[in-house]
Amino acid sequence: MIALFRSALFLFLAVLITAPAGLFVTLAVVLPMRWRFHIIAVWRAGFMALCAYVLNLRYRVIGRENIPATPSIVLSKHQSAWETVGLQAIFPPLVFVLKRSLLLIPFLGWAFAAVKMISIDRRAGKNALKQVEKQGIERLRAGYWVVIFPEGTRIPPGEHRRFKGGGALLAVSAGVPAIPVAHNAGEFWAKNAFVKKPGLITVSIGPAIDPRGKSAEEVNALAEQWIATEMRKISPHRYPETPRGQAG
Repeated sequence: MIALFRSALFLFLAVLITAPAGLFVTLAVVLPMRWRFHIIAVWRAGFMALCAYVLNLRYRVIGRENIPATPSIVLSKHQSAWETVGLQAIFPPLVFVLKRSLLLIPFLGWAFAAVKMISIDRRAGKNALKQVEKQGIERLRAGYWVVIFPEGTRIPPGEHRRFKGGGALLAVSAGVPAIPVAHNAGEFWAKNAFVKKPGLITVSIGPAIDPRGKSAEEVNALAEQWIATEMRKISPHRYPETPRGQAG
């Protein structure tokens, strides 16, 4: 009952701060990009405060020392909506790769467009990869990091979907590091769940993967392997060992 009340209050307050923030960012399109990100930073601080003090949902970061000093590609596990905000609090100014249809969402979608998120048409097939590559290189050269969820959608804790290669391809094409990120946000903030659970989210940042001399497939495989291994450390209860006598 308490979790239900907290979740309802959180939703009310989150909408209350998101609507004006989205409008301000949209109106600030005439200002330099850094000002739009300043507005988002204020909104993000408020959102994370609501997570901490209303939902009692906090986070810790392992491997922060692995974050390079230059703009890079973040290849992150995707379990919930939390990481779309949480990662912004951990990494330097960044943009996400998202569905073009999300830009139509009032206030929030308008803000996405104002800060030049990388929008793609998933139905475009190979052309979608070209969109990610072209827009991604432009954002990196402008000094922004790029976050890509290689699984393509939110996956429940303990489950895995084969990584798509767009992020790795961008890292190789741009010649910038790929940073694998594992986390267990879905344990507390499940996909499409109204009620959020209190707790401590663990975000683990892996060593940077240098794309030099590697193919996109190799970079993708390295990121996928590291995240899969790290998830077993973060959420061991989701990955029980195969009982003896049942292997194979």
